[in-house]
Amino acid sequence: MILTRGNHPPKLLDQIRISLRANHYSPKTEYSYIGWIKRFILFNNKVHPEKLGSEAIRDFLNYLAVKRHVSAATQNQALNGVLYLYKNVIKKEVGWIDDIKHAQRRRHLPVVLTKDEVKKIFNNLEGIQLLISKLLYGSGMRLHECLKIRLHDIDVEYKTITVRDGKGEKDRITILPDSLIGDLKVHLRRARNLYEIDRRKGNVEVPLPYALSQKYPNASKEFNWQYLFPAKSLVYNKDEKKYYRVHLHESTFQKSFKEAVRKADVLKQASPHTLRHSFATHLLQSGYDIRTVQELLGHHSVKTTMIYTHVLNRGIGVRSPLD
Repeated sequence: MILTRGNHPPKLLDQIRISLRANHYSPKTEYSYIGWIKRFILFNNKVHPEKLGSEAIRDFLNYLAVKRHVSAATQNQALNGVLYLYKNVIKKEVGWIDDIKHAQRRRHLPVVLTKDEVKKIFNNLEGIQLLISKLLYGSGMRLHECLKIRLHDIDVEYKTITVRDGKGEKDRITILPDSLIGDLKVHLRRARNLYEIDRRKGNVEVPLPYALSQKYPNASKEFNWQYLFPAKSLVYNKDEKKYYRVHLHESTFQKSFKEAVRKADVLKQASPHTLRHSFATHLLQSGYDIRTVQELLGHHSVKTTMIYTHVLNRGIGVRSPLD
């Protein structure tokens, strides 16, 4: 048993949350795994998973592929969530799962903007939204990585950004564009002013990862631990009975970026993540080697980065018979 409240064990979903957080899984993974486990339980008419086994898992996965027509990645995510439940929470060996109807794996090339399209989108953004967009395109970060940046992760002198707990819980270093240093310094002064206002009101704390709040009790009140892009409003934590200054929410930026794409009359299905794809492609176009791009993106395998070479090779060297 993971935890008890008096003589009453926590509910299954609470046990899963506790386990995922103890193993340092990201909030997104936690949300995804719990969502798939709920669907698995509902699919089996709310029978407790402890009474089920490999056949129930196989039937659920086949239902997703055949009836729901999910992608291969989605089916695999559902499998990982259910297997996590059995391995880490229920502690039950389900054995080999036979006869899975695998969803068809479709290979999609990433959407990449031209440099002119990037400029048009930027022309329709301003303030914090523009600064975030330029950071995404100039460094290749994912949106959630960018919004989680703490002030001590920015090194203006060495022109680097340290990305903490990226995909796969890995840290990496990426580039800080020269052209953004002036704007960042202005932004840092505003961040300092907000910090001073919060400090005077006694609402200066930010949430810390893992158990750092216990190891360094005062770290959450220090300026260097504040988020680079703080939210406008404070968030109240009911468990700890205190207010925190968290980072800007992803949806806030995504709405602004979507509107900027519309105003720029860019017809491609562009999202904030498209700036990361464009960063990688434009670096390769400029002659940088693929290993360098791989490290900046934080890809585990160079095969993942290779997809951008396919983007570059589309139509190159082939002359249409119409021409």
